[in-house]
Amino acid sequence: MRSNRATVRAGVSLAATLPMLAGALALGIPAAHAADHPARDLLAGTRPAWATARADKGATSDATRVTARVYLTGRNAAGLAAYAKAVSDPHSASYGKYLTAKQARARFGATKAQVAAVKSWLTAAGLKVTGVTQHYVSVSGDVAAAEKAFGTQLHNFAKGSKTYRAPASTASVPQGLADAVLTVTGLDNAPHMATHDDQLPPPDTVFRNAGPFSSYYGSTTASTLPSAYGKKIPYAVKGYTGKQLRAAYGAGTRTGKGVRVAITDAYASPTIAYDAGTYAKRNGDAAWKTGQLQQVTPKKYTDTEDCSASGWYGEETLDVEAVHAVAPAADVTYVGAASCNDDDLLDALGKVVDKHLADIVSNSWGEVEAVQTPDLAAAYDQVFQLGAVEGIGFYFSSGDDGDEVASSGTKQVDSPANSAWVTAVGGTSLAVGKNDTYLWETGWGTDKANLSADGKSWTDFPGAFTSGAGGGTSKTVAEPSYQQGVVPDALAKANGASGNRVVPDIAAIADPNTGFLVGQTQTLPDGTKQAYSEYRIGGTSLAAPTIAAVQALAQEARGKAIGFANPVIYSKYGSKVYHDVTDNPTGSGLAVARVDFVNGYDATGGLSTSVRSLGKDSSLAAVKGYDDVTGVGSPANGYVESYRRP
Repeated sequence: MRSNRATVRAGVSLAATLPMLAGALALGIPAAHAADHPARDLLAGTRPAWATARADKGATSDATRVTARVYLTGRNAAGLAAYAKAVSDPHSASYGKYLTAKQARARFGATKAQVAAVKSWLTAAGLKVTGVTQHYVSVSGDVAAAEKAFGTQLHNFAKGSKTYRAPASTASVPQGLADAVLTVTGLDNAPHMATHDDQLPPPDTVFRNAGPFSSYYGSTTASTLPSAYGKKIPYAVKGYTGKQLRAAYGAGTRTGKGVRVAITDAYASPTIAYDAGTYAKRNGDAAWKTGQLQQVTPKKYTDTEDCSASGWYGEETLDVEAVHAVAPAADVTYVGAASCNDDDLLDALGKVVDKHLADIVSNSWGEVEAVQTPDLAAAYDQVFQLGAVEGIGFYFSSGDDGDEVASSGTKQVDSPANSAWVTAVGGTSLAVGKNDTYLWETGWGTDKANLSADGKSWTDFPGAFTSGAGGGTSKTVAEPSYQQGVVPDALAKANGASGNRVVPDIAAIADPNTGFLVGQTQTLPDGTKQAYSEYRIGGTSLAAPTIAAVQALAQEARGKAIGFANPVIYSKYGSKVYHDVTDNPTGSGLAVARVDFVNGYDATGGLSTSVRSLGKDSSLAAVKGYDDVTGVGSPANGYVESYRRP
């Protein structure tokens, strides 16, 4: 998009069409540094913020290998953004007039001439084209060729305790290619890895919860343990199941029939079909029908060690079982990425859009905003906008570390949940009572205090912050129009007078202390075999598929794709279709007691008893009205049916 670039001019401008420019490059006109070339367009955001003069360790060797992706702008980037906005706005004449994937490609995709010109430019610089997709051209080559192509020097920079390669100045492209190139990724080689957001150790060894448990909130009181907030407290639930969640969020008779939900994560669980089928049978969910659960996976996986591949198996299992529990008739397509790297996750999202695999996409992964560079943000937004014009909505977990200060040292939000083109899903602590009655929710945030040695008190009560729903104000994304008039200025303008995107948009169950029961095949403690077992789980990795499933119910009610839902979600703000979640719904402090296996799976290593206070999310607070823990709130009775067309 032209709007995110500055044009560098030095001397006579170069006026050439794309094919003419490609031919000129093939004849040997050097694409060197912007300062040496008469006209180049800067690719904003390609020099990472950490690549400072102070951190500069000198030039990268010319012989060092570089792999990169040149993302294509397509025919009409501004038109794509405008149509994505119009088709998602209930006040627009274009609302709901979605395009097919083929129509979107024809209207907004890259032309053959653009692709040919980009390939010619890159090969003329000495880079080898290794792949071409609808979204990008991938290349490889040495540093010297990359510097020639992108008009910048590549240096080594200190980043924390390590050193990485990055552009010493903003990368650029010849001006004649400005309307063909969106951005380039891969010039810096710092890790761009997403993490999943469930609250569970990697399932290399079986994980189990110790009891006692409550079967619903408050069913079993910890009468022999110390009081908290002036009263005896209940034990944590064993784990809610589909029937309880459907009741809490107003599913009614809807099942998601006729709706397909996609789930993206990295890798793929080898036992998902067995686990999902076994879980449904044991916990009262409808049996999976033939073909109802499908997997789309790459030809090979990479970075399995760096990404802790097996840790993603539990993520997929949670997402699949949660969607089916809440929307038992919805079709589910799991799309696994080749790794947890951003480029591979982008490929997975691209598959959903290019083949329109689903109308609703649940994504329980992300990274802190400071790590996601603007070049990657641009690539993600393009995919989300293409999805919007096709009637596809993306739902992202907001994160599990509250304001991120405890984990990163900096108050920030997560990405891609920070994108203005996705629905960011925050988290709550949920109390479902007897007979599946919704009691209340708090914003998810947990303080933990352990039982004292004499068993008579909680040590340093309420204890330290452990986890909580991600949220806050973006430093990089402007305030979207749908948030204006709803999000308080104190939040929207926290990082600047012009206003920024605030996360999340909506919320659902996330607290692992009031969490969801999930079933998964895991390795037994002796390491000799695997077996299916069930455990309680939480995180905004639970909230995202829960909201995606609720949206499947709403889409069934509407009878047509909802698409990018934020404009509609905010249009319902303040109505009775939401639970207005606060941190103090009962007027007094809330907490549950937990007994855990020290070793994570049995009592041989002893037991640990603790109190978990609810509604204690770092510096974030769930208050009356919109807040940066739960957004507009959680779905209430009437939410699903509010999508019915007159």
